[in-house]
Amino acid sequence: MLIKIYPENPNQREIDKVISVLQDGGLVIYPTDTVYAIGCDALNVRAVEKICQMKNINPQKSNLSIICYDLSNLSEYAKVSNAVFKLMKKNLPGPFTFILPTSSELPKIYKNRKEVGIRIPDNNIIRTLVKELGNPILTTSVHDEDDMIEYTTDPELIHEKYENQVDIVIDGGYGGIEASTIVDCTTNDFEILRQGKGELI
Repeated sequence: MLIKIYPENPNQREIDKVISVLQDGGLVIYPTDTVYAIGCDALNVRAVEKICQMKNINPQKSNLSIICYDLSNLSEYAKVSNAVFKLMKKNLPGPFTFILPTSSELPKIYKNRKEVGIRIPDNNIIRTLVKELGNPILTTSVHDEDDMIEYTTDPELIHEKYENQVDIVIDGGYGGIEASTIVDCTTNDFEILRQGKGELI
């Protein structure tokens, strides 16, 4: 199902439709401030496993990333030092993924790696969904190395490609092509693992 949602003013009825799919363990493709991404309720392990299978991600070898609404309940999902909190506060919402040690609240599937990626995108649609769901949303980009750009930026083409694998594709306008900048905050020396969109301040 393809649903049009406007970032400036998300329609509550459409948001409710997506929330009900997420609560039922469904998969959703949505826009972020970087590229379109596939996600589910991050605390629904069965849904997380579905996405890992679909994207060929081995959760024991790859970090999983989640989208939070803001920094207020971050400590439920990750261990955050004061220095990291300050860094995140300055740069979020924005096109960054911060890798942090996981906390005990996350399901076991995240604990294999003992680390989790935290995103707070500067995108009203996905942040509204996280807020309404009341849980973080697992996130992994739609983009594959062999993908043609149009299939990762045009919501109608994304829908055409993934309609049998996900429950909803949100059309929030054209997506970007540059992924987030990944910052490793698991030690005291912050390290940029991948420079993507955005400059860390």
